[in-house]
Amino acid sequence: MAKYGRKAQDKVEKAMHERKRGTLRSSSGRKVTSRKQAIAIGLSEARAAGGKVPKKKAASTRKKSASRTTKKR
Repeated sequence: MAKYGRKAQDKVEKAMHERKRGTLRSSSGRKVTSRKQAIAIGLSEARAAGGKVPKKKAASTRKKSASRTTKKR
């Protein structure tokens, strides 16, 4: 079974073309030059439009080392 739907494919394709033309902008207004960022923007737009896109991976939480938290002066 397909992981991504047709809408996701269309949105990513559109974002990639915009990146190549130099018209794709990030949310902060800066020009996007990264291929990975263009794909992420396309998938995000597809998700917002209700397309079939897997959920975002949760950010891994960084654990503090035990020596730092228990060390006293």
